[in-house]
Amino acid sequence: MALQQKGMHGTWASRWTFIMAATGSAVGLGNMWKFPYVAGSNGGGAFVLIYLLCILMIGVPVMMAEVLIGRHGRKSPINSMRDGVAESGADSRWGHVGWLGVAAGMMILSFYAVIAGWALDYIFAMASGDLIGINGVSAASVFDNLLGDPGRLVLWQSVFMLLCVGVVVGGVKKGLGVAVEILMPLLFVMLLILLGFAVFKGNFAAAWSFLFSFDLGALSWRAVLEAMGQAFFTLSIGMGAIMAYGAYMPQNANIGKTILVVAFFDSSVAIISGLIIFSIVFATQGIEPSAGPGLMFISLPVAFGAMPGGLLIGAIFFVLVSIAAWSSAISLLEPCVAWLIETKNMGRVRANLLLAGFAWVLGLGTVLSFNLWSEYKLAGMTFFDLLDFLTANIMLPLSGLLIALFVGFVMKKEIVDTEMDGTSESVMSLWRFMLRYVAPVAIAAVFVMGIYDKFIA
Repeated sequence: MALQQKGMHGTWASRWTFIMAATGSAVGLGNMWKFPYVAGSNGGGAFVLIYLLCILMIGVPVMMAEVLIGRHGRKSPINSMRDGVAESGADSRWGHVGWLGVAAGMMILSFYAVIAGWALDYIFAMASGDLIGINGVSAASVFDNLLGDPGRLVLWQSVFMLLCVGVVVGGVKKGLGVAVEILMPLLFVMLLILLGFAVFKGNFAAAWSFLFSFDLGALSWRAVLEAMGQAFFTLSIGMGAIMAYGAYMPQNANIGKTILVVAFFDSSVAIISGLIIFSIVFATQGIEPSAGPGLMFISLPVAFGAMPGGLLIGAIFFVLVSIAAWSSAISLLEPCVAWLIETKNMGRVRANLLLAGFAWVLGLGTVLSFNLWSEYKLAGMTFFDLLDFLTANIMLPLSGLLIALFVGFVMKKEIVDTEMDGTSESVMSLWRFMLRYVAPVAIAAVFVMGIYDKFIA
């Protein structure tokens, strides 16, 4: 059994705290917002099955590799990666992978705070009763008015960023640890309340049938690639967050078993969110499950506004979305904060304010992309579209691919075996195979398809 090691940032209070933190990082807008409409656009049940298989075959192996690097190094992703490279006698250029993930995480945080601000705004819009009895046209107008008001967007962006700073300044145990131990149980309680509402007030039977009926005819290769991409992105792989959290993981916690629990929680939230959303969608005339990105901010407010007690439930729903976004965002801020503390001898408060300020300023570009700068485009993309494309289609897949190849082929076997202590030989062999061959091919396919869709198709 490996000895307990502690880095300069400390460790989680327990394995359960790590599970909550990693689940909080993984459960975000991708579960609450993207998964339902991607599933809705790709036929439902068949997509869900492929998605779950991809979680097991791609997401879990790469996530385990990321945690392994982090726990071994006990530092920020940048320095943990560098140390792992040096100890393995590998080419020093592998160390750039840490930078790639952290940079992607900061870029994502900049626009994530803006989108999370939409959810904060909708909490109050729901609770105030402004959305009672609205139709699709007026709901679209409400959303467009929000996007067209830069001052309002900046206000909510600022509130959300301050919420993130408020947690991360507390450090591993007093900040991140306490936050996730409160936020994640609260998220699950609210999720169950909403599920109960969906069962009794929505069309739960239709939602269940839609998500779990298996129709191979509805499954295209495009849908399979979508499922691969969604499985990869939903677990927060490749952006340094899971590697940073892995650095605080107790040494006696089994990486494989722990990550399987995280993947189970993450997938459960995505599926339960889908059941809630589609129960409400199918109970409301004129709304389609394939409504696309507007499903959450246009279609759902219409549905909530038409249901008895719907405004309260709608407010709770957007609180849930905000909590999910908050728990993810703090994991994006922490990796770079840890690096500044380690290398620049900076205090945690100063490091947080500096990085949050940088992300906030960069986020102004996203705010303006929806209004004053909407006409200014590069390669047909607004500032927000460009950031989203660079991170989701280039940086994250590349980071995940390189992490899989590094741990699978380059990292010293003794290091890997030590960190995976307690794992059976058969599981180790399966994990190595998935990490070396299955995950890289799948990630590369998603990577190439993303480029193709943007510039060739």
